[in-house]
Amino acid sequence: MPTNVIDLRSDTLTLPDAGMRAAMADAELGDDVWGEDPTVNRLEAEIAARLGKDAAVFVPSGTMGNLTAVAAQTRPGDEVIADAQAHVVFYEAAGSAVVAGVQLRTLDADEGVPSPEQLAGAVRGDDIHSPVSRLWCVENTHNRRGGAAIDAERINACAAVAHERGLRVHCDGARLFNAAMALECAPAELVRACDTVSVCFSKGLGAPVGSAVAGDSAVIGEVRRWRKRLGGGMRQAGVLAAAALYALEHNVERLAEDHANAAVIVAALQDCPDVEVRRPSVPTNIVMLAVKDGAVDVARRAAAAGVLITVMGEREVRCVTHLGVSGAEARGAADALRAALSRR
Repeated sequence: MPTNVIDLRSDTLTLPDAGMRAAMADAELGDDVWGEDPTVNRLEAEIAARLGKDAAVFVPSGTMGNLTAVAAQTRPGDEVIADAQAHVVFYEAAGSAVVAGVQLRTLDADEGVPSPEQLAGAVRGDDIHSPVSRLWCVENTHNRRGGAAIDAERINACAAVAHERGLRVHCDGARLFNAAMALECAPAELVRACDTVSVCFSKGLGAPVGSAVAGDSAVIGEVRRWRKRLGGGMRQAGVLAAAALYALEHNVERLAEDHANAAVIVAALQDCPDVEVRRPSVPTNIVMLAVKDGAVDVARRAAAAGVLITVMGEREVRCVTHLGVSGAEARGAADALRAALSRR
């Protein structure tokens, strides 16, 4: 493997820069479980304001954020409707079932968002044989759908159907700021119709740890209780919250660079033999490739060329750009991937 490796496996691989580390070192601290960490309190107020919600709670991970939001808005035996490729279905170790006691009903939806009619058809009727449909989950951007950024109009249309039928709406917004940058709108606009939203600070925003869940004050109170129940109550967590605040202040606008770098990779590979670039209608920093050769073999050849990518299925691989990858490195990765994928 070459000495200089370009890592496109995930935007979770970002590292805090010197400014972020200094902010962490200087953070004012207290006990967050007691509500006395001023830096955590400031972060929660800031993210609630940015998302247009009453309140927010800082949690260790996006998975815990989703799980606490699901648990806070359902009862055991309820049903949660989600896309078949959603993170809550694929990557959360069945936490919704094991911990919250709910059943997931999956839909195969265009870019992860059903039509209003498709969602309406999935809502259970009043029948003792069926679970109660209680929550619809939408993911924005959608990881396994190629980093698709979902506009407010599509979300609002489905949220209206959900609310009319008595369901609440949760947005897994791990990469919501990517969506907002790609769609050139405020993140609050994308989640105005959502009752809760989780956002992640440790992906494109570059913080080492942490996510947040925002919503109305009552549901956030329940989310906070679930955070404690799951062992997510942190003490002097301002060290981590300071990194998240720094990320919000310095790393949101630069997400556009990641999107541009992803486009460079797409341009290099879109006419590559035996490769299909699966690009959504509004792309962001994720490039999904369907490959004729086995994905494991393709990832091995890419690694030999100095580029690390992720195997997503038998014949599917993923590249993710992030603040750890410069424009020059993205161009180098694109050239190396083209050479590696063209050579069988």
